[in-house]
Amino acid sequence: MKTLTALTKILLLVMMVLLSFSCDNDDDTVIVDPEPTNTIVELAQATPQLSSLVSALIKYPDLVSLLSESGTYTVFAPDNDAFDALLIAIGQTSIDDIPEDVLKNVLQYHVFTSAAVESSAVTTGSITMANGEDANLVAENNGVTINGSQVTTADVEGTNGIVHIIDSVIVPPSILPIVGTIVAPAYFNKDFTTLIAAVQNANTDILGLLLGNGPSDEGLTLFAPTNAAFEAAGITDVNGADAVLAYHVIDGTIMAAMLPSTTGAAASVPTLGGENIHITNAGGDVSINGTSTVVLTDIVGSNGVVHVIDRTLIPPTQTINEIVGDFAGGNPAEFTLLAAALARAGLADFFAGDGPYTVFAPVDAAFEAAGLDLATINASEPSVVAGILTHHVVKANLNVFSTDLVDGNVTMLNDQDVTISLSNLSVQDAAGSNPEAGLVPSLLNVLATNGVIHVIDKVLLPSNN
Repeated sequence: MKTLTALTKILLLVMMVLLSFSCDNDDDTVIVDPEPTNTIVELAQATPQLSSLVSALIKYPDLVSLLSESGTYTVFAPDNDAFDALLIAIGQTSIDDIPEDVLKNVLQYHVFTSAAVESSAVTTGSITMANGEDANLVAENNGVTINGSQVTTADVEGTNGIVHIIDSVIVPPSILPIVGTIVAPAYFNKDFTTLIAAVQNANTDILGLLLGNGPSDEGLTLFAPTNAAFEAAGITDVNGADAVLAYHVIDGTIMAAMLPSTTGAAASVPTLGGENIHITNAGGDVSINGTSTVVLTDIVGSNGVVHVIDRTLIPPTQTINEIVGDFAGGNPAEFTLLAAALARAGLADFFAGDGPYTVFAPVDAAFEAAGLDLATINASEPSVVAGILTHHVVKANLNVFSTDLVDGNVTMLNDQDVTISLSNLSVQDAAGSNPEAGLVPSLLNVLATNGVIHVIDKVLLPSNN
């Protein structure tokens, strides 16, 4: 029994020594976090909720290289939901729609290159991001925000910095005023880079105009030309295009259903550039000035609405008289016989009036084919020449564009009718000439400040009856 008791005491003593050693050992143990092994780019690529960010980032090899090399960077990484919300806010369906320079600017605004900043070290204040613009950090009890975007996952460490995942895309201050306005659908879409370049190269008043609410404070309506629309209009240099830009904006928010309906002639609507645009809306496509078609409607912004057009509108700067005179003095010259006929008939100043006039203008070859060369015109009675010329002018003071024309009769200024055939693009005069005059497709809808010219290849002769 004594032996058992002694053995028990020895065992208890051993256990106490072991326990004491174990406790001492625990007190001395230091737990070391594993060193990060992935760069910031690799961290993003390995995080499913950052797949949209990765899709955007890989468009820019220089940014990928920057965030893959050694350094001390802080990246505020928007999650996929944040990018989805951004696309809705800017009216786009894909990151691929956004112009590359705009998207790169946004991405750079999420990178702080001066230090790797842990969330615990954040203090309220501003920091300068990689695009050169400042962002505002706020450190509160409920976490960290940057420009109001909440950090949802903090301190994801990489070999070259720290990633903080955030719940919304932060937009640079230089861009933020555009978001949601009628400028946004164009600014954030690569199909409108020419339009945006024109705005950026214009007087700053133009951008202010487009971001405003219009003179009536009822919003604005922007007819936005695509890149292809500028090409169609032959515009390659957008420097100093202020007047062209203002010619695409009308006061008030005019949805497609509110555009004026027309029959036989265009409806004239004043623009903020001063000159009118002329809208044809006869139940089919809506067209402007006879040359541009509205291809997409009712893109709503916070300060109005956008309708997309397929040809840029160019405001007129000359009267019909001045257009004829310029052509007549050109090289090669055209409309020299029309100018001579106007002078002989005493109508040289007629087309300098207010109008509006719709004129079918014969080329010089048309006069010559009708036996009306310069000598014959000058030898003819003025009243005879006037009788011929007034058979080329629509009687009603209206802007009749090619998109307004329909098959049938049109009464001219001399009170005789011509007959329009759209299928043949022809005009039959009152004399019943054969063949009929043809409309020259490339020279229709020549817009003047006081009307519109359609060029034809034959002189229209009045009836002698």
